[in-house]
Amino acid sequence: MKATMKKTSYLRSALLGVIFAVTSSAFAQLSPLEQKLADAVKARSPAAMSLLEKAVNINSGTLNQGGVREVGKLFRAELDALGFNTRWVEMPTTMQRAGHLIGTRVAKIGSPGKRLLLLGHLDTVFEIDSTVQLWAPKEGRIFGQGVSDMKGGNVVMLEALRALHATGTLDEMSISVIFTGDEERVGSPVEKSRESMIELAKQSDVALSFENILREAGGAEFVAVARRASSSWSLDITARQAHSAGVFGVVAGYGAAYEAARILNAFREDLMEPGLTFSPGLVLIGTEVNFDDGQSRGTVSGKNNIIPPVATVRGDLRYLTTEQRDRVHTRMRDIVGRNLPGTSATISFREAYPPMPPTDGNMALQRLYSEISVAAGYGKVEASHPSVRGAGDIQFIAAMLDSLDALGAAGGGAHSPNEFLYPDSVERGAVRAAILMYRLGHR
Repeated sequence: MKATMKKTSYLRSALLGVIFAVTSSAFAQLSPLEQKLADAVKARSPAAMSLLEKAVNINSGTLNQGGVREVGKLFRAELDALGFNTRWVEMPTTMQRAGHLIGTRVAKIGSPGKRLLLLGHLDTVFEIDSTVQLWAPKEGRIFGQGVSDMKGGNVVMLEALRALHATGTLDEMSISVIFTGDEERVGSPVEKSRESMIELAKQSDVALSFENILREAGGAEFVAVARRASSSWSLDITARQAHSAGVFGVVAGYGAAYEAARILNAFREDLMEPGLTFSPGLVLIGTEVNFDDGQSRGTVSGKNNIIPPVATVRGDLRYLTTEQRDRVHTRMRDIVGRNLPGTSATISFREAYPPMPPTDGNMALQRLYSEISVAAGYGKVEASHPSVRGAGDIQFIAAMLDSLDALGAAGGGAHSPNEFLYPDSVERGAVRAAILMYRLGHR
């Protein structure tokens, strides 16, 4: 079964690449209809910024369920006006998450092309007690909670859909939209929190996510064809407690501190490879260690004349493919097992976001997007290196279909009090997205 799925995925990506190669020369310039799409976006730029202001002025930190629902209500009205069948998917109360907004639209006329799945998220990292300003224009930028990550991207998506609707082309397309309410702090169990997204992906051909596009100081822009998996590891060490004068001896051994140092340094020396990072974020070593995993905090006690018997380390692990993950897990376990005298250690792993590898199909989507950007007068758009992006919703479905991320608004300072948006990026992003959807969604 796995071999068949891999073969099907390869053929799908290869076919998509051939289609893009054949059509790219024909679309070196915008067609008259595509120019109408661009004009429709530009005509609504002031209204688009007004919609974004309304969204940003609603606090929607992940745990502020009322705020998340309010932003969902705002965007649901937009999808309803465009003829989408919308619904709100509730999460179990034990998950403490607001739920997701879903909209679907099936082609009414003509022969549809690719079935599109569009991704956004309603929540931000700024919880209800945040002192970060809401909508705050300043010196040609707009600062605010989630203004670029990713309420700006949500508006880019909606304005692209509105342009398709205004030109009558939306009726010829099959599109599903999901705005998740917990992207910044994914609800557990993830099998439940991402169940609806996975079901929509099974009914789609291409996934487009509207996380913030990367724009460098010189103006160069980058979308994401790949994202590294987000996972964690837990290292626990025990050793003999003894007087410090006996350290390194046959009876006392080396203690938990030296064993922890050996393991972490061996990780640094032996595991380095492209696409991989591993960072110990919390280290507790002493006579007594108490760690609260839920709060990610702990206490430790000890004395300078005692060989510490306990060590706890919690770390982050990012990788690009499952093959890389399996190989690195094996090597880490091997390192952990080479214990110093008088010590023992165990390591375990926890997965959060799966990887989004840079497939041929994803690269073909990036090339098409860049060609559209050039034709629209905005210049080329490159693929960013996976190491510069964090984790995102698209990773939960990237193994199922060709995917492209970071089609949203440009800005900076994400997840900080200085998060900002370049106002012109909303119009630019919506023009490019509308034309991309049109080319993909029509035969």
